[in-house]
Amino acid sequence: MRKINCGGFRPEGRKQDNKMEINVAKTAGFCFGVRRAVEQVEEQIKQGKTVYTYGPIIHNEEVVRDFEQKGVRILYPEDAWETVEKGTIVIRSHGVTREEQEKMVSYGFDVVDATCPFVKKIHKIAEEQSRSGRRIVIIGDETHPEVIGIKGWAVGTVFIVDSAEKLEKMNIPQTEKLCIVAQTTFNYKKFQELVEIFEKKRYDIIVLNTICNATQERQSEAARLAAMSEAMIVIGGKQSSNTKKLYEIAKNACGNTYYIQKLDDLDLSQFKSFRCVGITAGASTPNNIIKEVQKIMSEMSFDQLLEESLKTIHNGEVVEGTVIRVKEDEIVLNIGYKADGIITRSEYTNTPNVDLTTLVKEGDTMQAKVLKVNDGEGQVLLTYKRLAAEKGNKKLEEAFNNKEVLKATVSAVLEGGLSVVIDEARIFIPASLVSDTYEKDLSKYKDQEIEFVISEFNPRRRRIIGDRKQLLVAKKAELQKELFARIQIGDVVEGKVKNVTEFGAFIDLGGVDGLLHISEMSWGRIESPKKVFKVGDTVKAFIKDIQGEKVALSMKFPDQNPWADAEEKFAVGNIVTGKVARMTDFGAFVELVPGVDALLHVSQIAREHIEKPADVLKVGQEIEAKIVDFNLDDKKISLSVKALLAPVEEAAEEVAEATEEAADAE
Repeated sequence: MRKINCGGFRPEGRKQDNKMEINVAKTAGFCFGVRRAVEQVEEQIKQGKTVYTYGPIIHNEEVVRDFEQKGVRILYPEDAWETVEKGTIVIRSHGVTREEQEKMVSYGFDVVDATCPFVKKIHKIAEEQSRSGRRIVIIGDETHPEVIGIKGWAVGTVFIVDSAEKLEKMNIPQTEKLCIVAQTTFNYKKFQELVEIFEKKRYDIIVLNTICNATQERQSEAARLAAMSEAMIVIGGKQSSNTKKLYEIAKNACGNTYYIQKLDDLDLSQFKSFRCVGITAGASTPNNIIKEVQKIMSEMSFDQLLEESLKTIHNGEVVEGTVIRVKEDEIVLNIGYKADGIITRSEYTNTPNVDLTTLVKEGDTMQAKVLKVNDGEGQVLLTYKRLAAEKGNKKLEEAFNNKEVLKATVSAVLEGGLSVVIDEARIFIPASLVSDTYEKDLSKYKDQEIEFVISEFNPRRRRIIGDRKQLLVAKKAELQKELFARIQIGDVVEGKVKNVTEFGAFIDLGGVDGLLHISEMSWGRIESPKKVFKVGDTVKAFIKDIQGEKVALSMKFPDQNPWADAEEKFAVGNIVTGKVARMTDFGAFVELVPGVDALLHVSQIAREHIEKPADVLKVGQEIEAKIVDFNLDDKKISLSVKALLAPVEEAAEEVAEATEEAADAE
């Protein structure tokens, strides 16, 4: 450990008064511009005016809250200004664009310009240099109100850059003449580095270092103070740009640097081993907050800090700590005890081989349960997952009692069901309770988010049972009720094929499964439903019949009935062409059109005797024949090839005999 010369601190031992040495930066706190803006607001309040600020007057929540309690309101660009009671607007030290300032006047407000004089100077530079033909380059944060304000006073294109990476990506033409300015609170070292890049690129530039002298002094002093301190406290609002930069500078020089907004944010246990502490603050930090922090730190002795930090802990106790180090398989916590707490991978989560650095980061606050006060190496062994499981079990118990519907991702597919985890508490969903229908393969549920209820809760026996089935059944019943309320015979419906059998297909209509029988699938002949449909297909059909909860479907739409005009199309004497669809010993059935088959009796195939149709015909063969009989009622048609070769009367007689023979055979 490096030795530190900190004021009167003697490296070889404690100060005689046993007090911690505190050094406060002389430049800490309100800068000239911020103090001026705050005083302007206070003056307007004293005069009894209706006072507004354009945005928060400074980046400090405490100051802003104090002004709000005194009746000061904040106006934002997106507010409906025309509806706001007229009064006085104080422009904050960051400044605003020319357009914004003109807007305030146009709406009838009195304007008090509290823009920092140094910022106001940059406005003038930006306007004059841009009008002279130079492009303005602002080195600063493009989202910061000061930078936005400066940009609003320039004419033409303005370039904003805050890093070397961004500068390299910017496509600034080499022919451009540039004027470089800086956000008043920007890091001076970074400013110099960026200017050097511009110079190396041989741009025609004018460089005006507009970083506030007070900012430079504050940053330099912070670096010096941090370098000679064991710990550093930086005070300021979380939105304060200059405070963030102070923190970065101090952190770079002193690893034990802490960023706080107010005294309440200060964890004294973190300073138990430090004897020399430096304090600085951003330009928006009131002096009273700085003094409060200084006072409490100065009053604390090492013995007090040590005594407070060395608290007693016991196995099974729940402790809270801050993450100070994270490895792939281990988390180290500062729990305010003489020893740090350790959470191994196996005690953080049940997920194997997970990289803890992807789940936890330094600075995180978390609770854990003490497993062993001393793990044999002087460290405290903690568990996060068991505490989480206890909390999870409590949550599950409440869900069980309240019949609450839970949602979780399936973590594992087991032999007998599914496993899900909620806050490290495991729930088992048996295969019989996964779905309302039997499912042989549950692998599709892996990593899928599902809903369920707790049907059995007994953590002592490690038996927490989930039930998805009852939700599906209840949902199905509800959908079924809704469906039957709106459907009727004849309605055309759409659904998905749920199951296919040899006799038909079951179609999910949304709560009800309708049966599409093989005989209703087409006006034509269907050999097997499995050759026509597969699970998941979308089917459009109409409701043929409803019997209780059973719905019969049909795809034999009346307007597609091939028999509708068959009497004319297939009148006796008409010569037709068709394909052999199937054969029997007594004849062949010929498909004239889909849904209309005609019988060609074996005696009508040729003039000579034929033993069986297969001797001269084959399935799929196209033939020409004459219609010799038509029966619409029975939907029977008889054909004859022979009639094309023999007298009609003879053929008709033979057909009549053949029809009777076929009827007997059927």
